[in-house]
Parts: sequence; structure tokens; C-alpha cells
Amino acid sequence: MTALLLIGAGGFARETAEAARAAHLELLGHLDDDPDRWNTAVDGVPVLGGSAEVAAYPDAAVVVCTGSPRDFDSRRRITGRLALPRDRYGQVLHPSAVVASTATVGRGTVLLAGVVVTAAASVGDHVAVMPQVVITHDDVVEDFCTIAAGVRLGGGVRLERGAYVGSGALVREGVTVGAGALIGMGSVVTRDVPAGAVWVGNPARPLR
Repeated sequence: MTALLLIGAGGFARETAEAARAAHLELLGHLDDDPDRWNTAVDGVPVLGGSAEVAAYPDAAVVVCTGSPRDFDSRRRITGRLALPRDRYGQVLHPSAVVASTATVGRGTVLLAGVVVTAAASVGDHVAVMPQVVITHDDVVEDFCTIAAGVRLGGGVRLERGAYVGSGALVREGVTVGAGALIGMGSVVTRDVPAGAVWVGNPARPLR
């Protein structure tokens, strides 16, 4: 079993650590660029230093666990700076997550408790999928997307690179959410969302 390093020590990283424990993964600790967290512990997991310390653990699998609605591009920036080969990145799949035999899940991706990924869906690299999300048949979730808790994607949805879908949002079948777009919590998305846009409401409309 390969030991696991988590980049970040905030809320998403803490949730990922709990999922890793539930999956009986060997957890080395967190790396976080806030020096006030170094040499402390978060929920009993040590913070071993900054992200540059990943070089000191060449045999560890790495998962980048950062991102929020205020800065949901952080995983892309951090992986770009680390410049690790793709096979250095692990996965954390909570034991209660259900992934169909015809679905695929990429490197560096986290599926938290109760996630369901159904037939022929594709989830890319460095994707954060929060609890109780349903990713339906033939959906495509590209790299660096974030899907917050309770989201439901209809069949054939595409989330382009780095999109963020807020808690409880519903996305109609066949809809594309463009790269870097943000969907507000509780929104109902019934038509395509342009790249970089912010859409909210029921039905969802552009905020800016």
C-alpha cells in the first residue's frame, strides 16, 4: 500500500483525510503553505511542512485538497507548480462511494461519502466531489472541477475544465457548463453555461 500525502490542511483536506481513514489508506500527513500550521496536527494528522516538502517523500502518493468558491482554481495552480508526473497522484474514494464498472475516475480525484457515479461516466484528474453527489450516465467531468455536496447531474452533462457547481444544484441532462464557470448553490441549470460565467437561481441565469 502506497502512503498518502494531502496538499492542504483546510476543510476539504480534513474531509479527505477522514475518507482516507475510512478506506484504510496509510496517511502520512498534510503539507500546507501556511507556516502557522507547520508542526501542528489537524484532527490528529500531522502538518509536515509546506507543499515544497513533497520532494522529501518521493514514494508517497499525492492528492491536492484545496479549493473553495472564492478560489476554486487553486488545485490547478498547485499541481502546475509542483510539476509532478501524473502517476504520483493517488485517489481517495470513500468506501460508501459507488462507481459503475463502466465509469472512470482520474488521478488526484476525491469522491467523498455517498457519491454515485453511474454508467459510462468519466471523472477527470484532480476533481473534488463532495458528499451525496450523483453523476449520471455518460456525464463528462473534466479535470480540476469541483462538485459540492448534494449536486445532481442529469445524463450526458459535461462540466468543462475547472468548473464549480455549488451545493444542491441540479443540472439538466445534456447541458454543458463551460470551463471555469461557477454555478451557485441550489441553482437549477437548464441550458448551457458559457466559460467563466457565474450563474445562479431557478432557472439559473447569469449573475455577471
